Amino acid sequence: PTDPYLWLEDVTGDDALDWVRRHNEPTLTDLGDDEFEAMRTEALQVLDTDARIPYVRRRGDYLYNFWRDETNPRGLWQRTTLESYRSDTPDWDVVIDVDALAAADGENWVWAGADVIEPDHALALISLSRGGADAVVVREFDMRTREFVTGGFELPEAKTQITWEDANTVLVGTDFGPDSLTDSGYARLVKRWRRGDALADAVTVYSGEQADVIVAASVDRTPGFERTMISRAVDFFNDEIYELRGEELLRIDAPTDASVSVHHDWLLIELRTDWDGYAAGSLLAASYAEFIAGTKNLTVVFEPDARTSLHQYSWTRDRLVVVTLADVASRVQSFTPGEWTAGELAGVPPNTNTVIAAADSHGDEIFLDSSGFVTPSQLLHGTADGPVTRIKQAPGFFDAAGIEVAQHFATSADGTRIPYFVVGRPGAVGPTLLGGYGGFEVSRTPGYDGVLGRLWLARGGTYVLANIRGGGEYGPGWHTQAMRAGRHLVDEDFAAVARDLVARGVTTVDRLGAQGGSNGGLLMGIMLTRYPDLFGALVCSVPLLDMKRFHLLLAGASWVAEYGNPDDPADWEFISKYSPYQNISADRNYPPILITTSTRDDRVHPGHARKMTAALEEAGHPVSYYENIEGGHGGAADNSQAAFRAALIYRYLWRTLGG
Repeated sequence: PTDPYLWLEDVTGDDALDWVRRHNEPTLTDLGDDEFEAMRTEALQVLDTDARIPYVRRRGDYLYNFWRDETNPRGLWQRTTLESYRSDTPDWDVVIDVDALAAADGENWVWAGADVIEPDHALALISLSRGGADAVVVREFDMRTREFVTGGFELPEAKTQITWEDANTVLVGTDFGPDSLTDSGYARLVKRWRRGDALADAVTVYSGEQADVIVAASVDRTPGFERTMISRAVDFFNDEIYELRGEELLRIDAPTDASVSVHHDWLLIELRTDWDGYAAGSLLAASYAEFIAGTKNLTVVFEPDARTSLHQYSWTRDRLVVVTLADVASRVQSFTPGEWTAGELAGVPPNTNTVIAAADSHGDEIFLDSSGFVTPSQLLHGTADGPVTRIKQAPGFFDAAGIEVAQHFATSADGTRIPYFVVGRPGAVGPTLLGGYGGFEVSRTPGYDGVLGRLWLARGGTYVLANIRGGGEYGPGWHTQAMRAGRHLVDEDFAAVARDLVARGVTTVDRLGAQGGSNGGLLMGIMLTRYPDLFGALVCSVPLLDMKRFHLLLAGASWVAEYGNPDDPADWEFISKYSPYQNISADRNYPPILITTSTRDDRVHPGHARKMTAALEEAGHPVSYYENIEGGHGGAADNSQAAFRAALIYRYLWRTLGG
């Protein structure tokens, strides 16, 4: 049938934006009371406070940080020494002031990162986004003069991939014109661009196919281990990896669905599926030179079991640091390459969620971050062979007295045990917010959230995090079984947790809300249309909702491997059963829903949220809508916008769940 709201896909069309403004106004009028203002102020205090930990990464002699606060809403790219960083008041040297740059350029710049050339750190490629979009402008910056290089490497707005080959050469994938992009809107070509040449004269070093997701290059400039790698993503989960030696491409003959990385003499292969007798979820190591020559002499660094999965790993110069999860609880180990013997990293606090914040691949330094739902972050520093010690401690942003954390397991429709965490005051049967994602092998782990704590927990709400299938909490199999035709498992798991919360007496249906964004926004749309009797309110952010057209909008083609291809009748058979936009019923009672998105989201098209809202209104269902004109896929371009969005969501939840 003809889509009556197709015109809302015109992102910046006058009619579409008029519709957006008409829908924003009543939402802001309804929710913008004194309590909303109090929440917005409290959220901004958390986001802007100088008491936050300034997370860093090492480049040579300096530790670099990007910082936003009330005075610098667009942010400062700054650096300091380790000695100064250890103090309570580090002496920061500002390299780029994004607020000053935005004012000088007359642009709403949002910082999108810096690629600093190794090992001398003399030059950088700075990426700047307009309003928080994925597409960026790239400009060359001289780290010695602190000025952008006149006539240097500069690229207009595009979803660009760029890296230094040497001080006068870059490898770049960008919008070169017709036929240079994939169907997903990313680079199809990698070209070598030399200083002084026009971009049009850059020489192609690799070409992918239009149906690919993206083609990209990376360069390791470590002296003695210089390598150029080319990756061709044939879909979201399958990559062909090559080393470029002169004009020759050498294929790394690992499974295409494995994660492959090279460090010095070593090749690591993280398996997503069983391969050659090795179990999915294993981390394998081999001599890179031997492997690329055809000798597969592999060593198992990590092998999962029913409760344990690989979560994260990172190299220092001489050691491999690995974080694993056991029933979503973290463990940190350090491995000696070659011997591949492991030891627990001394100094890591027990009963916290610990992740690698930064590791120096040119030295032995490592930073770890440890936190929990009610335990503020602490930054640990040391060497990869330990011990690590605390050098920074974040303050508590909310009163956690009486708030407890418990882990429970719900039973899904097929009998699978689904873990979830409950954070709140025992015995309080009140407003409860259930969060989940369930896709792309993204693991959701415990962590401290000052805004959630201030606006929800400290006000008496209960928070629940569901570790449903589609994520990676129990390794790749936790994800792969929920892809494509298995997508229903994600929804059944989430529904099972919702039912279990009511059965345990944690809350009641009318006081149970749920929230999700992006793929989690799709989950919320499915909860609305297929499980409306389980919830008192829903919040659906930057969502996918029209699964008939998702692959035609922005980066949507890259997610066909996750969801299936709606143009294939066999795939549409299972997609059509859950696609929220196609399954709205005027005859069922739906809980109230708040749908939010961003005009500048160039990853998930805002048309999903707009069309779903219009269709729900036509069917007579209660729906509130808010679209930030900026913000990108994260929904906010700066701290003030993030605070505004958070206050809007939590005020809505308190209002609808009877707080």
